[in-house]
Amino acid sequence: MDTPRNLIGQSLDDLDTPCLTLNLTACDKNLRTMSDAFAGKACKLRPHFKNHKCVTLARKQLAAGNCVGITCAKLGEAEVLAQAGGFDDLLIANQVVGPAKMARLVEAARKTRLTVAVDHPCHVDEIDAAATTAGVVIDLLVEVDIGMGRCGVQPGEPALDLARRIVGRRGVRFRGLQAYEGHAVYTDDPAMRRDNVTRSMNLAIQTRRLIEQTGIPVEVVSGGSSSTYPTTGSLDGVNEIQSGTYATMDWRYQQLAPRFDLALTVLTTVISTPAAGRAVLDVGVKGIGAEFGNPRVLHEPEAEIPSFRSEEHTVVRNVPAWRIGRKVHLVPSHACTTCNLYRQFIVHQDGRVVDVWPIEGSGRLA
Repeated sequence: MDTPRNLIGQSLDDLDTPCLTLNLTACDKNLRTMSDAFAGKACKLRPHFKNHKCVTLARKQLAAGNCVGITCAKLGEAEVLAQAGGFDDLLIANQVVGPAKMARLVEAARKTRLTVAVDHPCHVDEIDAAATTAGVVIDLLVEVDIGMGRCGVQPGEPALDLARRIVGRRGVRFRGLQAYEGHAVYTDDPAMRRDNVTRSMNLAIQTRRLIEQTGIPVEVVSGGSSSTYPTTGSLDGVNEIQSGTYATMDWRYQQLAPRFDLALTVLTTVISTPAAGRAVLDVGVKGIGAEFGNPRVLHEPEAEIPSFRSEEHTVVRNVPAWRIGRKVHLVPSHACTTCNLYRQFIVHQDGRVVDVWPIEGSGRLA
């Protein structure tokens, strides 16, 4: 088996498949595009590690500029970045619960500044007790449900009550609010998306003003995504945008944010041509995230994938010229769950491998 170093310089046509590939030119363009969108703005970017789970790519996102830190979906992701070093402000945009996680949380807090989302007094009490015992301080964001119906307290007084419960503790510090307009992210019509985002995020902004009126400082309101950032990032009172998919892109998200290029593909091989116009590839649902639709063949719109259910196979129709052994790039409909299935990115330019980046956060679900 080739080692990562041995792959550098190889043609993509010579790679073993399936493998996860990243077009460096497209990725770098995406990083510049997103960074430039926040140049000169009060609101800044906090890229979401859950998209790619790759330390190297997270470093490149920070280096692109206009970033305040990194967002993580789970404690395990934050541990990866804290251990790697060089990440001095991490947000776990999720609730962290239980004694086992408390022990891990305070250890990570010894290495970097940590902020955690909370939406219940028991979260505050548990984190405060663990942090106080360990002699660390962990920042907290009160998560506000602005319409997604997932985690979060209700806007207004409930959020204020929870903020008051945090103030004055030894082990935790109230930093602000988290409000994710996830219910608006996949709204295809741009005008409807903008209206829904504005209406929803204003609930968080009004909650911020309410808390500030009581004399409690609100350092940050954090939310946003790669399709809603133009609106959310322009609202007075929002400080951070947790965009993730922009770095890699998938075909579904590119429909919502066409200014970004497709950088992520799964490279596959034709292993069978059992009938005229039909080919079979060597990857299936175990190798491509397909929550938002079947994968698509890069740059070949005539190729059709009518069904995507097999574990290790993809059947492609309307491909009369394909031969066994041909390499085919598939674009997933969901980049985040696709990256989580692999252990490395094969980074390429002009058809050749230029680097191999470990995906250190792959499988870190806890």
